[in-house]
Amino acid sequence: MNTNYQIEMEKIIDNLKERKKLLIHSCCGPCSSYVLEYLNKYFDITILYFNSNIYPEAEYKKRLDEQKRLVSKAYQDKIKVVEIGYDHDEYLEYIKGHEEDTEGGERCHLCYKYRMEKACIYAKDNNFDYFTTTLSVSPYKNSKVLNEIGKQLEDKYKMKYLYADFKKKNGYKRSIEISKEYDLYRQNYCGCEFSLRSEIYE
Repeated sequence: MNTNYQIEMEKIIDNLKERKKLLIHSCCGPCSSYVLEYLNKYFDITILYFNSNIYPEAEYKKRLDEQKRLVSKAYQDKIKVVEIGYDHDEYLEYIKGHEEDTEGGERCHLCYKYRMEKACIYAKDNNFDYFTTTLSVSPYKNSKVLNEIGKQLEDKYKMKYLYADFKKKNGYKRSIEISKEYDLYRQNYCGCEFSLRSEIYE
């Protein structure tokens, strides 16, 4: 039986007795737009921008700038954006041997884990109550895989993971609307050089 991760998230939210500290790994401003709108009602949010998979570095910086601009315009900088560095060589080493995988396959799953684990560790080290990622808002991302990784990291680090499928309730559609509202740059590929050449994004 497939798990409805939207319902799982709603259960967690419904059981909150007070606002909690949530670290959200964000891949970009557009993907975070709906997630922030939705979760800001329940959590004190910090965004972790860790995306060493993005190629080239100029693209990484462009997306980071748009993330900061969204937070500044929509939330008057009340949501903090934390950047913990860009190391594309580290990412390439992490996915070594999977360069020729099809888009959405094992290479992508490793990429999810690479970034989500950094977020989990940062959340634990900085006394957050929960961590999650914006990645599931994309129609190109497998929410089942993302949430299974989240569960593995939760068990490994004893750090609560906020289960989610942000595509639900028209999340992706809403992210497009907000992106248009703030005139956000919306990239036409996931991030790495391998997705850049993928037919999915053409």
